[in-house]
Amino acid sequence: MFRTRRRKIEQLDFILAGAQKSGTTALHYFLATHPKITMGDQQEMHFFDDDAMFAGPVDYEQLHKHYPQLAPSIIAGDCTPSYIYYEPAAERIWQYNPKIKLIVLLRNPVERAFAHWNMQRFKGREPLDFFDAVREEQTRIAGAPPAEVRRFAYVDRGFYARQLERLFRLFPREQVKVVKFEDFKDKQRETLVSIFSFLGLEPMRSVRSKDRNVVPYERTMNWEERICVYNLFAEDIAKLEQLLGWDCLDWKL
Repeated sequence: MFRTRRRKIEQLDFILAGAQKSGTTALHYFLATHPKITMGDQQEMHFFDDDAMFAGPVDYEQLHKHYPQLAPSIIAGDCTPSYIYYEPAAERIWQYNPKIKLIVLLRNPVERAFAHWNMQRFKGREPLDFFDAVREEQTRIAGAPPAEVRRFAYVDRGFYARQLERLFRLFPREQVKVVKFEDFKDKQRETLVSIFSFLGLEPMRSVRSKDRNVVPYERTMNWEERICVYNLFAEDIAKLEQLLGWDCLDWKL
């Protein structure tokens, strides 16, 4: 009986790079369930957004140590949603593996901002109400350490067009799969088939759906807040439609 020869990981094959509060935890679950994928020993590696890792010669073993030895047919991925937002991450990923595949889930940025704020409230990290937090955002994140910027950038993380433009300057479009959160939620099986196909894999025959990372809502967003925040995003949404050829009517008021 022949034993499958296993190999030490040399490079990740793909990264689920964002966006936060856009279904990445659920997609990580489905990816990790696939028999031909390993996602390592933790959900978010936070390697490419850790400035300390890049202060000198880069030791990629600090990333690879989270992965088992692989059979030849297994591919390896990471799910760290802050990579699309944190500006240095894209070039660091490209320098690591210019042929890597990237998956990006995007949610209505108004809903994403509110969900992000709600998560911070739930964790006891956010003393401000949503409207106040939006008004104070630029002051709070100006000059703050990267981890704190990511924590309170409710609006800034939702400017998707400029984040994708940064990726597309480095990676060919065919290496980047951009998925609408609403499609992932409403047409889950069809969307998963397209994602597995993008990764060069057969879809799983059956997938048990399960809500992941669901945080109870303290309250709903009121109409004044929705209009105010949408107006901040309107121009970027229009740019995103042009960039991806999407129709984002369902994101608009």
